Amino acid sequence: MKKALIIGVTGQDGSYLAELLLSKGYEVHGLKRCASILNTQRIDHLYTEPLEPSTKFFLYHGDITDSENIRKLIFKIKPVEIYNLAAQSHVGISFAIPEYTANVVALGTLRILEAIRDFESFTGEKIKFYQASSSEMFGNSPPPQNEETKFYPRSPYGAAKTFAFHITKNYREAYNIFACNGILFNHESPRRGEIFVTRKITRGVARIKAGLDKKIYLGNLESKRDWGYAPEYVEAMYLMMQQATPSDYVVGTGEAHSVKEFVEEAFKYAGISPWQEYIEISPRYMRPIEVENLIADYSKIKKELEWEPKTKFKDLVKIMVNSDIEKCLKL
Repeated sequence: MKKALIIGVTGQDGSYLAELLLSKGYEVHGLKRCASILNTQRIDHLYTEPLEPSTKFFLYHGDITDSENIRKLIFKIKPVEIYNLAAQSHVGISFAIPEYTANVVALGTLRILEAIRDFESFTGEKIKFYQASSSEMFGNSPPPQNEETKFYPRSPYGAAKTFAFHITKNYREAYNIFACNGILFNHESPRRGEIFVTRKITRGVARIKAGLDKKIYLGNLESKRDWGYAPEYVEAMYLMMQQATPSDYVVGTGEAHSVKEFVEEAFKYAGISPWQEYIEISPRYMRPIEVENLIADYSKIKKELEWEPKTKFKDLVKIMVNSDIEKCLKL
């Protein structure tokens, strides 16, 4: 039975990836940060009593700012695959806490790679490593962006991800570690955190429809992003890790839509108009510098791994609005 370690298992991508790997017969080990409140809502349905013989899903407390903790876990679990999905992943917040963002996103990746290098040197066993890179690394480089596009990050988060990308590639070349970067463009789902703009919109629309709220406060409506469906993107992660040779891949849909378009589609689907009456622009949500347009050229992963997105933009919005409306009905 293959063992996989998912670092950042309680996040959107971590929960979908855990489901996927379990369905493929893996024994899945997940790392979560210790918090004073439970933050396991996305994976509670996967959890069983660890002492049960049938258990294939195990949780550990830890943090990638703690190198010794990471090293001990890797030596204990002996995974054949490690997926690093941990991050301070909110771009706007990275401007407020840049040092912490760099410590987690950039140096956290380095700590994992160093632990893998030690493990492989000591045991002679190999580990495959997946690094969750980001389209935010491209920043203001002209779209469409692919694996050859120059990085031009416009936030502490993007800059930290750029370091993580390069250090992953460096360890691949210097130490022959199977290390690959998935350069994922924006990907959403009902499990997206409520502070992210797409979920903020769909949750706000649902609450307005239910009479619970009257306004949604947003920032720049003109920014364009390439939005896809998260469960499909974790399939791309898995495919990258099944190859004989590691490589880096852009993952996206090849379409860009503005925040304004997302707002319009969400309100339209919920049957609320005019949407302008419910949206307020707040300086609080404006960033010091903005990334205007991200569009993925995913031709490499389509050609080499036969992966391509299935869920279209309007369908993604519907999935998320429906989910948040259902949640409001349960209140």
